Amino acid sequence: MSTSNQSPGFNRPRLVTRKVLATPQYEGDGAVVRRGIGRSELKFLDPFLMLDHFSVTRPAGFPDHPHRGFETVTYMLQGGITHQDFAGHKGTIHTGDVQWMTAGRGIVHSEMPAGEGTQKGLQLWINLSSEDKMIEPRYQELSSDDIPWAEKDGAEVRVIAGESMGVRSPVYTRTSSMYLDFTLKPRAQVHQSIPESWNSFVYIIEGEGAFGSRNSLQATAHHVMVLGSGDGLSVWNRSSKPLRFILVAGQPINEPVVQHGPFVMNTQAEIEQTIEDYHNCKNGFEMAEYWRSQ
Repeated sequence: MSTSNQSPGFNRPRLVTRKVLATPQYEGDGAVVRRGIGRSELKFLDPFLMLDHFSVTRPAGFPDHPHRGFETVTYMLQGGITHQDFAGHKGTIHTGDVQWMTAGRGIVHSEMPAGEGTQKGLQLWINLSSEDKMIEPRYQELSSDDIPWAEKDGAEVRVIAGESMGVRSPVYTRTSSMYLDFTLKPRAQVHQSIPESWNSFVYIIEGEGAFGSRNSLQATAHHVMVLGSGDGLSVWNRSSKPLRFILVAGQPINEPVVQHGPFVMNTQAEIEQTIEDYHNCKNGFEMAEYWRSQ
């Protein structure tokens, strides 16, 4: 990687192939989310199932609900969210913290605001391969101070998953992926390598920038930009204000996806089995029978 003014040296630079504005909608119990992936314009980007930029204020939130067959990555941008699940796992993540939850065969949990005011963050859903969908649930949690970061020539990166600027995240990605949070000062640029076989996208948190080509039109906040094939992405901040965005990329699973709300499997029969398991509190949902969040 280089942040110099010289050519980044990509053999096949990735360009933007689709741009989708994440518009607000209601989810959970009164929470507002900007859904960039998982909406009609962009249903799925293998292996990514959903991206929500959420904003939630008490008493709204995401009360008790199940998951099976994928992972959720919650990254707090402002405030805090308290998580509880039916296995007794409980904790609060605050600004800059990450919770990487592998739902596997079954989780029932709640995610509720941890304080007064508006709590904001990103939640990404990452699919699991058929061989991993029924594994035991697990958590990886990183405090803001534990997330590796680097800075060069006005470009700063926080490495939630994968590697950038010579630093690597300790997060284990069962579905091979990277998750990078970049902030570019005015007039800064960055050039990030991406494995050629991976799908990738950008979501702009704030500011505006040129993605893929120095002379491309400026893209603004709340847009998801799907990137084409290639070996890396270049970004330029030609504005007078900071640009903050996430770059996410992952190895496609290339398997059928059948989704029913919070359940993601490979066949309709597996979805029907999952619904039966959840309603009958079996095959991973045993603890759901008597559990309610506090």
